Amino acid sequence: MAKRILVVEDEPRVLEVIKKRLEVAGHHVITAVDGAEGFELAKSENPDLIVLDLMLPKKDGYDVCWELKHDPLYKPIPILMLTARTQDREIERGMKSGADGYMMKPFDGKVLVDRIAELLQKVDEESIIEKGEKEDGYL
Repeated sequence: MAKRILVVEDEPRVLEVIKKRLEVAGHHVITAVDGAEGFELAKSENPDLIVLDLMLPKKDGYDVCWELKHDPLYKPIPILMLTARTQDREIERGMKSGADGYMMKPFDGKVLVDRIAELLQKVDEESIIEKGEKEDGYL
């Protein structure tokens, strides 16, 4: 089933590559070119997953991620950080801000699509478990 994916990336060529890859994989893609626009689209569009660059104009990816993950309405949306920042402290900061995954640029398009599929499957599985617990009276 097609999922709605928000891609927040300020490099036009990278954004287009990601968009085409995800569309070929059957997803509906929403795009933003800066952190502020990405944050607003995340709230208004409520995507199934967000691919988020870190180095963005107006609001960096760390702030976007942290703000979304600390709001109960948007916390369940998986966020995959995609960045050229490769130092351990940058990765740790990304994960502490609430990211569900972290990929380095340059990236392999197939690996990106596979990683997104893994994150989406995890959310679907958690949703099924939660639904079952509610029906059984555990929640």
